[in-house]
Amino acid sequence: MVPLAHSPRGKIPAQPYIEHITRVRARALDNARRAAEFYRGDGETFVQTVDAAATYHDLGKLDPQNQDVLRRRSREGLPVAHDDAGVATLLSLKRNESAILAAAHHAGLSSQEAERQKQRKCFRNLSVANHVDTQLAAYVERHIEAGCPTADSATNQPLHHCGFTRRVALSCLVDADHSDTARNYGNEVEDSYPAPRWEERLDALKRYVSGLPEAATDRQRNALRQRVFEACLDAPIDPPIRACDAAVGSGKTTSVMAHLLRVALEKKLRHIIVVLPYTNIIKQSVEVYRKALVLPGEKPEEVVAEHHHQADFEDLSLRQLATLWRTPIIVTTAVQFFETLASHHPAKLRKLHELPGSAMFVDETHAAIPSHLWPQVWQWLETWTREWGGHLVLASGSLPRFWQLREFVDPPKSTTDVPDLVPEPLRRELVEAEKIRITPQRRIEPLDCDGLIEWVSQTEGPRLVILNTVQSAAVVADRMRKRGHDVLHLSTALAPVHRDRIVERVRELLKHKVTGWTLVATSCVEAGMDFSFRTGFRESCSTASLIQVGGRVSRSGEHSEAAVWDFRTTDPLLTQHPGFTVARRVLDGLFERGGFANLSPSDLAKEAMRREITEGARDRADKICRAERGMEYPHVAELCRVIESDTRLVVIDPDVVDVLGRHEPVVPLRLLRNSVQIWASKLDALPIKPLLRDGRKSQELYAWTGDYDPDFLGYMAGVLPLLEGLRQGCFIV
Repeated sequence: MVPLAHSPRGKIPAQPYIEHITRVRARALDNARRAAEFYRGDGETFVQTVDAAATYHDLGKLDPQNQDVLRRRSREGLPVAHDDAGVATLLSLKRNESAILAAAHHAGLSSQEAERQKQRKCFRNLSVANHVDTQLAAYVERHIEAGCPTADSATNQPLHHCGFTRRVALSCLVDADHSDTARNYGNEVEDSYPAPRWEERLDALKRYVSGLPEAATDRQRNALRQRVFEACLDAPIDPPIRACDAAVGSGKTTSVMAHLLRVALEKKLRHIIVVLPYTNIIKQSVEVYRKALVLPGEKPEEVVAEHHHQADFEDLSLRQLATLWRTPIIVTTAVQFFETLASHHPAKLRKLHELPGSAMFVDETHAAIPSHLWPQVWQWLETWTREWGGHLVLASGSLPRFWQLREFVDPPKSTTDVPDLVPEPLRRELVEAEKIRITPQRRIEPLDCDGLIEWVSQTEGPRLVILNTVQSAAVVADRMRKRGHDVLHLSTALAPVHRDRIVERVRELLKHKVTGWTLVATSCVEAGMDFSFRTGFRESCSTASLIQVGGRVSRSGEHSEAAVWDFRTTDPLLTQHPGFTVARRVLDGLFERGGFANLSPSDLAKEAMRREITEGARDRADKICRAERGMEYPHVAELCRVIESDTRLVVIDPDVVDVLGRHEPVVPLRLLRNSVQIWASKLDALPIKPLLRDGRKSQELYAWTGDYDPDFLGYMAGVLPLLEGLRQGCFIV
């Protein structure tokens, strides 16, 4: 009988074992070889490590008990854990690194301490190891009889000295395994993507920038923007880590892209990845890049991909919804990117092998990740740029040069190690042109919801009010509207497709200089948005956040009496964010010492980062670095959460829910743009139901069943009535 790898499902026949092994091995080898083209280490050993793991990764499926299940149209789990046989075979061949990958291809990278406690059974599945040992020779014989390849005995150079490299290797294997499984069941279609065509895209970008309309009222700023573009375009392509500290309105979006296109062209790179802190600013960047970089005859979404949420599903039937980094240009979130770097989980790591030989632009770097993550993240980024052909630009209008601080990077890096794309004389001009538009002020006494509304409404508009939680923003916006105020609301309570509509309304109101209205929002608007209000209010959060709000107020100096206020709240319905305690304390100290009046925005942000890590985050940073050195991969992933919350993807569009319920394919972008993220701990208290996948309740994908307001409150329209009735109940951040 022909041995099987996957059981029949519906009209889909069972998949032969040799077909799966052959396909997985071919794709894993292709992934590894393309990545290894940029590897400065032992590329041949890296490829062989992945090859051996792919060859034996499903060996345990050949157990007769497993084959009995695979031959039936059954949803039973395999009675013998199938990953252990491949691990045992690879260990016998002294291919320990390949064994680690095979052990991790479903379970994820393990803890070294947990493996050490197994003594002579490291990386083995102890529940089946004894049984597998008695059957191993028979498994290998069946593997050979099926016509599958084998691996020779060899002592591989270990990859464990570098967690980044081990993660890349696992990604090569996992992507191949997931892709073939999803393809077999019709859940994933093998797409072809446009060629990079970097030279043509660079020419297209130059034409786009030269054709942009100039603002007749600000010729000096127009001239500075053009000089910034030319400086970034002409900047040397080495060293591979660069800074770009360009002021608000200086055109970073296109200028840094010009530099990266030139780097990609000269170094023959595979991808350009743009990392942004908030989902709502992805769309405006994507719109610019699609207008500027898509060539005639191409589909924009196949050239510039937008990746909003974490949507890396483990469930076989959901894998087709995973968003992978395969297009020439990817625009993604800081949460998605940096949690992928730190992950031990196979589904999340699936796309990491695309990072070697890529260039990356981390925009609004100050807001990308919490301060305590940077020491370890910097080590990963240095490994990627030094050993895997990466090129990195860190940019912000108030860029904190934390790499110059020993608290973050030891030894610290100099301006020669991480030079700025913009020459110093031009940077000074930009700072001078931007200088002292607004100096933030502080209101010390806390305000309840009514007091906040009264204070805000007495100031000149248009007004921007930013609160720390989704719940607080919804409560304030709802109460303002009920009292007759002209107010818009923008937060992650709205799905991306509806946030985009609110953003367009804001732009129209600002464009037509309407004054008597207020935008109540969360931090999703404080960076990267081309908004210019007259008065800004920021619930006390962090120094970097307050600086960035200044970039959304009197952006071009058009309001002579503009103001930005830091404030605090005290109200049972205005929830406090537990993650800002240290940052708020540092912010208070800088106010008391006159930092906002005496330091430049970049120096102020750098000093705040130094104080944040020394006054409360040092231990957390050290724990991450120790865990990474000790190969405690699950612990690293847990400690490196960019947003410390366990959320689930909740679909708010009934049509998308219906399509998923019928098990029909859904374009990943449609799913992401019509979904929200909600805390897992709150699912039972809210009108949410799990979607059925293969007859089982999904633990990864849910549907919203309550009230949803696409024009104002989003899913909070279904939550606020609960809050009014249960003031100590639902807490949503």
